[in-house]
Amino acid sequence: MTKTDPALMGAEELLDLYRRRALSPVEALQAVLERIARMNSWVNAFAAMNPRAIQQAGESEARWFAGRPMGALDGVPATVKDLLDLSGFPTRRGSRATSTKPVGADAPAVMGLKSEGAVIIGKTTTTEFGWKTPGDCPLNGITRNPWNRDRTPGGSSSGAGAAGAACFGPLHIGTDAGGSIRIPAAWCGLVGFKPSFGRIPQWPHGSFANVAVAGPMTRSVRDAALMFGAMARYDLRDPFCLPEDKRDWLAGIEDGVRGLRVAVVRRLGFETPLDPAGRAAVDHAATLLQEQGAIVEEASPEMPDTRYIFGRVWGVALAKLVAGLSAEQREMIDPGILEVAEAERDFDAIGMLNAEALRIEAAHAMARFHQQYDLVLCPTTPTAAMATDAPQIKPRDALWRDWAPWTFAFNLTRQPAITVPVGTDEDGLPRGVQLAAALYRDDLVLRAARALELAVEAPAAPAA
Repeated sequence: MTKTDPALMGAEELLDLYRRRALSPVEALQAVLERIARMNSWVNAFAAMNPRAIQQAGESEARWFAGRPMGALDGVPATVKDLLDLSGFPTRRGSRATSTKPVGADAPAVMGLKSEGAVIIGKTTTTEFGWKTPGDCPLNGITRNPWNRDRTPGGSSSGAGAAGAACFGPLHIGTDAGGSIRIPAAWCGLVGFKPSFGRIPQWPHGSFANVAVAGPMTRSVRDAALMFGAMARYDLRDPFCLPEDKRDWLAGIEDGVRGLRVAVVRRLGFETPLDPAGRAAVDHAATLLQEQGAIVEEASPEMPDTRYIFGRVWGVALAKLVAGLSAEQREMIDPGILEVAEAERDFDAIGMLNAEALRIEAAHAMARFHQQYDLVLCPTTPTAAMATDAPQIKPRDALWRDWAPWTFAFNLTRQPAITVPVGTDEDGLPRGVQLAAALYRDDLVLRAARALELAVEAPAAPAA
């Protein structure tokens, strides 16, 4: 396995080779499929493979040969998380309780990739209905971390994280309602970008519609920006999506951080847990940004207890989900979902409105905070990837203690946040840090992430 192996290349590298006719999309896809054949038996990143991928790569090859590529991603291999609709495939959501009937239309993010010529390899695994961080589900079993098969890739975009780390293509769509892009990206050594709410349209909406987004999971920041540009398109199906913004998201991405004010945040509404290696990673990232001219200081926003707010959003969404299932379907789903749903079953409308008011208060607090600071720098996860067989005890506590204490606040406030790998710990596991900016300043988090990426020695892809 060498650096000339197309499976190890990013999207921009592949496109440059296609343009120079030094590589074809079929050759690139074959290299990826060979790597999948070697590794996926134990990684278990896919819920379904696309039997038409080779044909689609051939069509892309013909377009490049004619000098008429159809878009910015023509011939680049990509995957879709199995919470999103991919035409011709069922959307199983990691659950045995869902329909096996193929859907007839693509989700907006998928349509965006296809419209730019991306070749869809298949659908990646997800935790059941996207409800938790450990990367297993009743339908597809355990997805493992390519860095260490005894560790989880994280979730709920477990297959996307594992596929990215294993070099099963350079582009992967994840979704994120509380950290489900950023957590597996951090644990798998990837860039994971949660854009501003509404920037990438979604349809149909799931139970977490008021906080969930789709976004890129890639091996570089520039690839994330390239992929983001394909997905961030207006779609009338989604009443929450933003108006069309045809900017080039790579424009300005190399401008650096000189003069930007960066707050190193240690608290997001409660005493947020973090191990020593995680703290060291944040301190290292802060030093690197400061060396590039950023104005870095420690500060934390005055926020309400985000555990309470997200606990209600998450728990009530699961209670709603369970309420819509038959008794037979309930027998098929993860017992942890039933546990959380039962605890929130009697949460009343007044309580939910109070939680929503606190969510808005948190968003207001962050908007005020960003009047003083351009960027927030904080951890992505409290620890490195946990064991694949770690027992699932008290999931409501695990949510803010072990899974998502550093990520769900930015779903509540709806602002953009990105995780960037900053190396590996003493066990050889990737660690990432998180950057966030004010709502709709997606350009700023991409720019800062790129600056940080250039300053660190990113972990190499794990061996096949």
